[in-house]
Amino acid sequence: MKITLAESAVRDLEEIVSYYDNEGVPDVGADLIAKILERIEALADHPDVGRIVPEFETPRLRELIHAPFGIVYRRDVRRVSIVRVWRSERLLKLPPD
Repeated sequence: MKITLAESAVRDLEEIVSYYDNEGVPDVGADLIAKILERIEALADHPDVGRIVPEFETPRLRELIHAPFGIVYRRDVRRVSIVRVWRSERLLKLPPD
């Protein structure tokens, strides 16, 4: 299964790195990003492992929890598109596409 990252997900990852850099603990941010990317890579073999996002109740829209983040993705027949990497306590906002 092919995995792609939407621009919104790339921005989310960049913001995570920036946040931890600004807090003076860049290693924490780098480690967190590495673990998030491992979870994303696992979707290639197990695309249905994530739960259906409760706010939307659409079977194609799923999320993995990697506390404190939710990795939101769209599961299509041949592709998994990472849409957001979102702090789970925040209200989820999806890009218009």
